[in-house]
Amino acid sequence: MDLRTPLFGLALAFGMPAAASAQQCGGDFGAWRAGVEAEAASQGVGQRGLSALSQARLDQNVLSRDRAQGVFTQNFREFAGRMINDYRLTHGRANLQKYSDTFARAESEFGVPGPVIASFWALETDFGAVQGDFSTLNALATLAHDCRRPELFRPELIALLKLIDQSVVDAGVTGAWAGEIGQLQMLPTDYLEKGMDGDGDGRVDLKGSAPDAILTAARAIGELGWKPGQPWLDEVRVPANLPWAETGLISSLPRSAWSRLGVTSRSGEPLPADELPARLILPMGHKGPAFLAYDNFDIYLEWNQSLIYTLTAAHLAARLAGAPAFDPRQPEPGLEPEAMKLLQQKLADRGYDVGGIDGILGLNTRLAVRQEQLRLGLPADGWPTPTLLANL
Repeated sequence: MDLRTPLFGLALAFGMPAAASAQQCGGDFGAWRAGVEAEAASQGVGQRGLSALSQARLDQNVLSRDRAQGVFTQNFREFAGRMINDYRLTHGRANLQKYSDTFARAESEFGVPGPVIASFWALETDFGAVQGDFSTLNALATLAHDCRRPELFRPELIALLKLIDQSVVDAGVTGAWAGEIGQLQMLPTDYLEKGMDGDGDGRVDLKGSAPDAILTAARAIGELGWKPGQPWLDEVRVPANLPWAETGLISSLPRSAWSRLGVTSRSGEPLPADELPARLILPMGHKGPAFLAYDNFDIYLEWNQSLIYTLTAAHLAARLAGAPAFDPRQPEPGLEPEAMKLLQQKLADRGYDVGGIDGILGLNTRLAVRQEQLRLGLPADGWPTPTLLANL
C-alpha cells in the first residue's frame, strides 16, 4: 500500500547536507537534477550512481498516483474484507511454515513475530508476486522534484543512487510508484541501512530473496521500537455505554481500567486485570468492530499513516497467529466520499484542522468529529454519520 510515512526510513530524522542545492524542488528539472548530483557527490556517490541520475525522467503517472490515494476512502469493513482473503490467509500460513527457520531467526534477533512480518508481506506484494513496475529512479526523482514532500523523497533518491553505485541494485530497478523496492516494499534508505543477507549468499536482494526481505523487515520493525513478547491488537466486545470520548488513538488506559468499564475479550471472558496500556479503537463507531491496540500498534502507524490500513494489517497478523475473523457487528451508516468532503468543509468552517478536504477519514477529521459529537450530546466515538452531518 502507498499512504506511507513513507515506511520505515522516513520515521527517522533526516538532515539536509550543507552541500544541498538551494533549489530543493520544482523549476527546471535539469537544473534541479544538477543540484541533486552535487549533493549526492558530496555524500560519496561515485560515477556509476551519478550516471544513473542523468537518466532520470519525470513520470506524470507517479504524480497521478500520489494525488489519488482513493483506496483510503473505504471504511474498515470494506477494506479489510477485501484485503484479508483466503489467498492471503492460506499462503501466509504456508509461508510461515516454508520459511519457519528465517521467521524464527527474525523473532530471536529482533523480537518481531512471524505473523506480523507475514501480514505486511501479504498486503504489500502478495508474498513477492506483485512488486510494482514503476522505474524506482524515475519515481523518486519525480517525487523529490515535486514540491509536495521533497524533504521526504530527496534523501530516498540519494540513497537509491548509493545502492546503484554499490551495485546492490541496477539503474533499471522497478517497484512501487512511491519508490519502495522488493517483497516487503522497503524504501532505499532502509535497503541501504538495514538490508540483511538472510539466505547466506553474500548479498542483499530484497526483490528476489524472501529470507533477505523477511530479516530486513524484522530489523526495521525491531529498530522502530517493537516490544518483544507483547501483543499488538486484540478484538474486544464493548458495552452499550462507555465514556466514548476515552476511545481512539489519543487516549490510553490500563487493561484493568477497560475491564472495569465493561470491555471484555471477543469471547466474553474478562480482560487480564493488568496495567498494560491500551487504546480502544472503534474504526466504525461504537456500534461497529472494536479493538484494543497496544504500544506495538504504534509501529504499524510508522509503516502507514492510515488507520484503516494499519488495523487491517494488524488484524491479518492476528488471523495468521490464530485469531478468528473480526465480528462486523452493525455499525451506523457512514458517509460517502462527497458527503465526507461536505462534512470536512463544515468542520473547517468551524475552525477545525481536518488535514484537507479530501473525503478521507483521517486522524484530524476523527478528532474534529469527536469534538462536535461532544458538543451535540452524541456518542463521541469519532465516527461521522449522516445524523452528525445533519446536525451540523
